[in-house]
Amino acid sequence: MFFIRVYKGIIPYNFLIAGLAYFFTRNFTKAASTLLVDYSCAMKLSAPISVLSAMRDCARNGILAKGGKFLEEFAESDTIVFDKTGTLIESNPVVKKIVVFGSRKENEVLKLAACLEEHFPHSLARAVVNEAASRGLNHKEEHTKVEYILAHGIASSLDGKKLRIGSAHFIFDDEKIPLTKEADDCINTITGCSQLYFAIDGELAAIIVIEDPIRKESCAVIKKLKDSGFKNVIMITGDNKHTAKEVAEKTGVTDFVAEALPDTKVSWIEKLKKEGHKVVMVGDGINDSPALSAANVGIAMGKASSIASETADILLPDDGLDSLPVLRKISRNLISRIHGNSRAIIGINSALIAGGLAGSITPQMAALLHNSSTVAISVNAMSSLD
Repeated sequence: MFFIRVYKGIIPYNFLIAGLAYFFTRNFTKAASTLLVDYSCAMKLSAPISVLSAMRDCARNGILAKGGKFLEEFAESDTIVFDKTGTLIESNPVVKKIVVFGSRKENEVLKLAACLEEHFPHSLARAVVNEAASRGLNHKEEHTKVEYILAHGIASSLDGKKLRIGSAHFIFDDEKIPLTKEADDCINTITGCSQLYFAIDGELAAIIVIEDPIRKESCAVIKKLKDSGFKNVIMITGDNKHTAKEVAEKTGVTDFVAEALPDTKVSWIEKLKKEGHKVVMVGDGINDSPALSAANVGIAMGKASSIASETADILLPDDGLDSLPVLRKISRNLISRIHGNSRAIIGINSALIAGGLAGSITPQMAALLHNSSTVAISVNAMSSLD
């Protein structure tokens, strides 16, 4: 923290001034005046009080900051990176349509997909399970043990047939499922939506198209963040480029990265930090946790997974995207207050030290004025920052 660096660095000068005063004047009273007026005393009181006031104001707005240093980092950050699902878009996506291939029935495919996805606490998985429930499709636990591959998909088997559901990377690259021309043509027509790919026994059985409504506040929040000094507003998503581009254009982010895996997100954040940027990461899912940890400040949405919430440095309230500009305002006001108080402390105490050395004020008066100004500045540090 800034104030810690300042008051630790300024303490030796108090003793140096007192020593020099006694050396040149041989007057113990004047030397004592300089020791009774201590720069670090006021700083050690007012700065932590300012931080506590900022954390109080955050809590009043439903924001949980796990430490003052994260508020300082957030205030000084110039780059903010968003995950897409659950942050810039709603966390309750719905199934828009199901494209089946071959002679399979739509409800049959959805029933099997829901049977796998019910084990996975992700918004896209919930969309599949909810769609099956809305159609009255009851699915029994007939498949074998489910294996969840982080940020890729889910693997299981039923009646000796391999079941796979997940991202395009998982299905086509990892599982080597053939991509037919029919499926490829279908994929190229889907824009603005997420896709889950479902394969049965080595063949693509269906594409489940999931609509992700953009949060109504996303555009306004991103504009406010840009106005507050964020030079780079980036979206990183596991979705394809078509979907990512459409969401980016609608929300106003300055750049986007599509088809990203958890390690891709971390690599991008590390790259940005090496370029000299101070980076904030905003996410909500299990696969966002490594990126939240890698960023200078990790921020989790209110309905984030437990792992993301534990990893993050700051927690927003439920559906709290609107809280980001508020958090920026509080954190920047905190830094301004600490700097302002420091200037006032140095100015007042320097004047008192000069008065003591000149003999115009007594040590008792210097101590009284010093302590009075410390109390006044500390009381001012309690006022609201939001």
